[in-house]
Amino acid sequence: MDATTGPHRIPPEMPQYGERHHIFEMMQSMLEQLLIHQPTDPVQFMIEHLHRNNDGVPKIVVLGPPASGKTTIAMWLAKHLKTNLLTLDSLLAMGHSELAEGARRHYERKRSVPSVLLVRLVQERLLEDDCISRGWILDGIPETREQAMMIQTLGITPRHVIALSAPDTVLIERNLGKRIDPQTGEIYHTTFDWPPEPEIQNRLVVPEGISERETVQRLLRHHRNIVGVLPSYPGVLKVISADQPCVDVFYQALTYVQTNRRSNAPFTPKLLLCGPVGSGKSLQAGLLAQKYGLVNLCCGQLLKEAVADNSRQGKAIQPFFEKEMTVPDSLILKVLNQRLNQHDCVHRGWVLHGFPRDLDQARLLDSVGHKPNRVFFLNVPLDSVIERLTLRRTDPVTGERYHLIYKPPPTMEVQARLRQNPKDTEEQVKFKMDLFYRNSAELEEFYKQAITLNGDQDPYTVFEYIESGITHPLPQRVP
Repeated sequence: MDATTGPHRIPPEMPQYGERHHIFEMMQSMLEQLLIHQPTDPVQFMIEHLHRNNDGVPKIVVLGPPASGKTTIAMWLAKHLKTNLLTLDSLLAMGHSELAEGARRHYERKRSVPSVLLVRLVQERLLEDDCISRGWILDGIPETREQAMMIQTLGITPRHVIALSAPDTVLIERNLGKRIDPQTGEIYHTTFDWPPEPEIQNRLVVPEGISERETVQRLLRHHRNIVGVLPSYPGVLKVISADQPCVDVFYQALTYVQTNRRSNAPFTPKLLLCGPVGSGKSLQAGLLAQKYGLVNLCCGQLLKEAVADNSRQGKAIQPFFEKEMTVPDSLILKVLNQRLNQHDCVHRGWVLHGFPRDLDQARLLDSVGHKPNRVFFLNVPLDSVIERLTLRRTDPVTGERYHLIYKPPPTMEVQARLRQNPKDTEEQVKFKMDLFYRNSAELEEFYKQAITLNGDQDPYTVFEYIESGITHPLPQRVP
């Protein structure tokens, strides 16, 4: 993942600082803004841009056919993200704008607004302070490829584009039952979303253009135009089925707009996998190391290698192994620090598991400058762990490992001589599980950006979740 090719001796603090403060993304954003606006004084422009500090505000486009619920989804997103919703109606209603006044007159005569005028209205609205500071959501704009190209030419680039889709028969049925509250602008439906309050029911009105014939005409126009609009947004587009409960559509849209696009910044993964015994840490570490060329670091294995190499630390550790005692954290840290400082770990990255197990160990690791940039907690219920571990057996003759459910022995003869490791007894497993979860809350608090995963799934499903957390920036924390 690291784009460098030579063995450059870059202090680890430099990439850590760059990722923590988003330096690469900041420089990329400033360069984009300079090329778009071409200010006469680039330095002053960059200073003002940094003072605005609005690179992370929502910039969203919601598209979809008639009756797909795009206005409802856009309204809910705007309320949740505390941003501005821009619709054709709101643009025409701008009382202080001469452009809006001209557009209103044209709309009253033709029931439409020319693309050039509409795009200029959008540009004017986005230059206002509230859109600059809190972001924006465009509802149903752009409608055509021409509008999409004009918007892009002005440097208006959404970070997330949501396209809703549903069968035409569903959309026609939905449209016929649509009702609007003239006071609040809220949209209701006679079948799916009828308000319980009689006061609201009495003032609902039937919107224009919802007859079956008019809906079919609008659908045909949408299908004709959308095939030219969607290719304008590669990399930021997500299509969501609108043929499901509106709340489900909203949460899928919300999850998407809270994710960040994959960064082009050089990134050396330093991964920490935490989880109880039997959660699959070793398997996931092996898969990550194989796919991304990371150094797979198992703390227990490192200690065994140090003893086998008869190194100075190994000699100090050996008595603890012989007496089956816990190795002191100070000795573990020396072995771990020495390995993490080697060239392959520094430049290829690493995935560590088995350490830290508690808050004190996490602070020790942090104190010597080894800060993981991605931390994953694998949660697995006790019943699943007991099933995974207590049914493991080993053939003392061949050394082959079996599992009484997932990999049973081939013959009764083999089964008769199988042996269980004392560490896999139910008593030992429960003890280790209890020990982990007793310390996990403090560990999760220490690693505030950690991602918690359900480890009680197919291993490759878990791997995909972890992989997504590595290749994409961490999601925004939106309440």
